[in-house]
Amino acid sequence: MRLSPVMSSALAMAALLLSACSTAPTQPPGPPAASARLHLQLAPASLGTSLSLQQHLTVERAGRTDDIDTVLEIEPDHLDLVGLAFGQRVMSLHYDGKDLKIWRHFMLPKEVQGEDVLQDVQLTLWPVAAIRAALPDGWELEEKDMQRTLLLNHEVVTQIDYPDRKAWGGKVILTNLRYHYKLTIQSVVTAP
Repeated sequence: MRLSPVMSSALAMAALLLSACSTAPTQPPGPPAASARLHLQLAPASLGTSLSLQQHLTVERAGRTDDIDTVLEIEPDHLDLVGLAFGQRVMSLHYDGKDLKIWRHFMLPKEVQGEDVLQDVQLTLWPVAAIRAALPDGWELEEKDMQRTLLLNHEVVTQIDYPDRKAWGGKVILTNLRYHYKLTIQSVVTAP
């Protein structure tokens, strides 16, 4: 199957964008510590509300900027997210609180992990109390003045800022210091 130049460009951009969320930092060889990854997967009901958002994401990494659009729906019994590049679906997630089902276009690299995308969504939107209750030993989440800071063994891993002073229906900036990327999320609520 031959892809059109537009589709090839869309998939390449989406691959770069999504891999920014999952690329491991440079480390010396050896097995990573068991607690080095968070693996946050909270039940959709723990958000405490139903929510439908259209989002525009901008990822900045290594001097490059990429954009992707998403549609996100959260109900007490499920979370669905669809990622689009140039109007083409490149990834989708369905999470019912137990099983995470991931679909991605075959051209996306294996490093693109749906678990990491789900985790960033939950770190930005979920109530702090729900996140803290699920954190394994060594992990902490601080919140002060519309800023969240995720730490592992007292070292900052991720910082999330809410310049519009709300978790959704405005701008959110997630800076991942471990994987060296900045994700700016501009969202519009399409249903409460």
